Amino acid sequence: MIFQPITPFEPILTEDIPKGENWIGQIKWDGVRILTYFDGQEVKLYNRKKNERTLHYPELQDLCAYCRADSVILDGEMIALGNDGKPSFHEIMRRDGLRRLDRLNQVRNNVNVTYMVFDCLFYNNEWKHKWALKDRLELLQHIILPNESVQLVTSVPSQNIHHLYEVIRQENMEGIVIKDLNSTYAIGEKSDRWQKKKNYKDLIAVVGGVTYRGDVVNALLLGLYDKLGQLWYIGHAGTGKLKASDWRLLTEAIKPLITEKRPFINQPERLKTAVWLTPKLTVKIQYIEWTKGHSLRQPVIQAFVNVPPEECVFD
Repeated sequence: MIFQPITPFEPILTEDIPKGENWIGQIKWDGVRILTYFDGQEVKLYNRKKNERTLHYPELQDLCAYCRADSVILDGEMIALGNDGKPSFHEIMRRDGLRRLDRLNQVRNNVNVTYMVFDCLFYNNEWKHKWALKDRLELLQHIILPNESVQLVTSVPSQNIHHLYEVIRQENMEGIVIKDLNSTYAIGEKSDRWQKKKNYKDLIAVVGGVTYRGDVVNALLLGLYDKLGQLWYIGHAGTGKLKASDWRLLTEAIKPLITEKRPFINQPERLKTAVWLTPKLTVKIQYIEWTKGHSLRQPVIQAFVNVPPEECVFD
């Protein structure tokens, strides 16, 4: 059987933890969603956008080392830890965003990854996506063989979900996912049978300009598109995960994008010092809240991402 990549089941955002004994909680790992496909012959990896990532993660090529299956489709999240020992989106993007795969061995030595498996859609030539989640989780317990690169996501029962979220909040991690044990896996859908409660807010924004300190970029001017395709300035960010070397590389990379035309329909507050860019770059931003002026409060840069600019729209 030759698998075609699917669009995974997605949780909806919630502020409240649902009540009832049929719910479990899992850590949301702030990584990259990866589905693993094994047809009995070869392993293929795809992200949620159906972009192949097989070569980015050679750790998963020997499926027999971590899964007992003649054929299988696994769903999970690829993560990398930062210096603080917590999952870091910036670190995982050093692997997932790698474009020159001839540098993979070098980057692999610096960025260790772990595949956090949380679901099974297909097993030994049979689709399992219409099984209840509780049965799919039981199947995973029998077939996954944890190792340094692959782990099975832990689930906590309903009475402990609030405690799990409190621990995540204290550790300043991304959040939790709450799942209905009776839920089927709805390919390509979002549903309240899976819900995510986030500790902090984030979004993917378009970079429409920059400012400089001396000869090096020191801040990004961020934007989102409206329904008419107009790009609105939503704030600037100069703090976050980027190192001095990243800012220098960015300074060189944006040179072909520099333009005299302001891409934003509204005027940024840093109008006089801004250098405009053709809106091609996208970046993940963490922030506290939206202000009344429709700008981000305390935006912090997480990592550049391979998301098309036109997908960065107001929710």
